[in-house]
Amino acid sequence: MQNIEIINRYFPELNPRQLQQLEELEALYTHWNAQINVISRKDLEELYVRHVLHSLAIAKVQTFRAGQEILDVGTGGGFPGVPLAILFPETQFTLVDSIGKKIKVVQEVSAALGLDNVEAIQMRAENVPGKFHYVVSRAVTQMPVFADWVKGKFHTQYVPGDLPNGILYLKGGDLREELSIFSEAKEFDIPQYFSEDFFETKKVVFVPARSLSKALRK
Repeated sequence: MQNIEIINRYFPELNPRQLQQLEELEALYTHWNAQINVISRKDLEELYVRHVLHSLAIAKVQTFRAGQEILDVGTGGGFPGVPLAILFPETQFTLVDSIGKKIKVVQEVSAALGLDNVEAIQMRAENVPGKFHYVVSRAVTQMPVFADWVKGKFHTQYVPGDLPNGILYLKGGDLREELSIFSEAKEFDIPQYFSEDFFETKKVVFVPARSLSKALRK
């Protein structure tokens, strides 16, 4: 596996506790993946690029603030939510997945790391209670379907200078057709932040919450 130095290279502001938590991810996911397969073997060997750094691409687009609430839909083994929770310890993260064994891994990893800003729940996105400032995810489905799941789950407060409340979605390839109904969608190419070949076609897609209902009515 790659050393966490690849994370430190792009996020030099990390403190010793955050670096320690990130370093512990390797052993924790190796242990739990042997019991509950949530990451492919090849991806586990490249954990810090394909999962951790990829998750943190969202942080290059938007800095989450203390007290904000973030929902990670279809978190799988905890991505992007766990790395983001390490990076933003004063932000509250709710990680949901419909598959119980994946949520067990998230709960165990979060507990081992002492992440008291993470709640992991086995639940479908449509049924998650409460409101959130941002919803994050890694390409669990087409954007119109995903937007329909989460369209009513956003706070209305807005911090000037930030992106408006909305979806921050990790996905790759040509997304023009998929995003065609979302006139306010923005694509941020990850290679402008990270130089690894893995990110060549990958993006962070932002869709503001205010545009979802109108777009889905078209």
